[in-house]
Amino acid sequence: MKHYDVIIVGSGPSGIFAALELLKNVQNIKILIIEKGKDIDKRICPMKTRKISCAACPECALLSGWGGAGAYSDGKLTLSPHIGGSLVKYIGIDSLESMISAADMTYMNYGAPDKLYGANENEIATISRLAAEHDLMFIPSKIRHIGTDRCITVLRKIKKSLDGNADILFNAEAERVLTSKKKVNGIRLKNGEKFSADHVILAPGREGSRWLEREARRLHLTLLKNPVDIGVRVEIPASVFEPLTKITYEPKLIFHSRTFNDRVRTFCVNPYGEVVKEYLKGIWTVNGHSYANSRTSNTNFALLVSTFFTEPFDEPILYGTYIAGLANLLGKGVIVQRLGDLHRGRRSTPERIAQGDVHPTLKDATPGDLSFVLPYRYLSDILEMIEAIDKIAPGVNSDHTLLYGAEVKFYSMLPKLSESLETEIVNLFAVGDGAGVSRGLIQASVSGTIAAREIGRRLE
Repeated sequence: MKHYDVIIVGSGPSGIFAALELLKNVQNIKILIIEKGKDIDKRICPMKTRKISCAACPECALLSGWGGAGAYSDGKLTLSPHIGGSLVKYIGIDSLESMISAADMTYMNYGAPDKLYGANENEIATISRLAAEHDLMFIPSKIRHIGTDRCITVLRKIKKSLDGNADILFNAEAERVLTSKKKVNGIRLKNGEKFSADHVILAPGREGSRWLEREARRLHLTLLKNPVDIGVRVEIPASVFEPLTKITYEPKLIFHSRTFNDRVRTFCVNPYGEVVKEYLKGIWTVNGHSYANSRTSNTNFALLVSTFFTEPFDEPILYGTYIAGLANLLGKGVIVQRLGDLHRGRRSTPERIAQGDVHPTLKDATPGDLSFVLPYRYLSDILEMIEAIDKIAPGVNSDHTLLYGAEVKFYSMLPKLSESLETEIVNLFAVGDGAGVSRGLIQASVSGTIAAREIGRRLE
């Protein structure tokens, strides 16, 4: 059984940044990165080639492989300690701000652009004031946009810097964390192969969150509750959101619904982008991308309602899977509906979609009726927020606006972690989106750095 100083499970941003930090600070360190997907240049999605129809691959190329789900995100670096994760409760705001700046600089060193959105304080203040007048809270943040296409280039450069300095095992799925007397000692793969290690970092990403939860339960780790976010992806003419996106790129808006007082938020705004499908946990969900070097005429963003379940039900991932599965059942995948049709209580048809002013960028979404998918509470919340956003961006609440569903964001059950993100198993760390501590590229990257710094101290 081959031995390593550190094994990292997952090669998304948290796993990558853990490896970079370890190599920077520890001489002659032996690192193994285990990734169930493919290398960056072998991540080929049938949807993107447009040569064959979309199919359920064993591992979704948009979610698994070098770079994780972030490789095919639109590459937004949200440089705020208050957005994209909960790391502030582990390391404090001053340390987090410093580490966010360092992570941002690392991305720039590997090819992220210099341009920064949201840096003009007067323009940001104007948006904040306008939002407040209409019961919306605007969360300002400086944002660096890499772009889905440029993400690939950045990740290739990072991979090249690690080649020869760390062993990377692709198409290898971790099955079990090996422990002895409450101390980690390695990883067993699904094919039965074993590797021993003094330290293990679990960074499985969103795609591996259920595996991490199962392992945490098997190891009798304390699990804390995280929500599930359920909603729709909205597609509008790019010109409607241009007054906001040209200033901040991604306007982060929060709304508390009048009927249920639920928290609804915008997420993953993609100016001049496209809507895409993702295959996750056996179901199709919807997401959005935007690119550095190409544009569509539309902008898309998610509207999500966060739900924390209480007893006796304690399966948020199961619930989110059920909602998305219902859309898959009725629409044989993702459903698209014109907002005007939803208001009128009728399903959209291909003819009604074609007659609309907004042409869908996701071509194989099925016209249908989202009121058969989303519970009344979620639909009510979403429609109320659309009305509010229309006050600051007229045209959002148009009959022609397209709604895709369901969009579901799964956050794993959060293991109890120390300030260095160590679990209750000695030398076993859990980081990134799959561990529930981050919800975006920057805080995922920082979480890997936090664990790596602690391991580096122990190895020294």
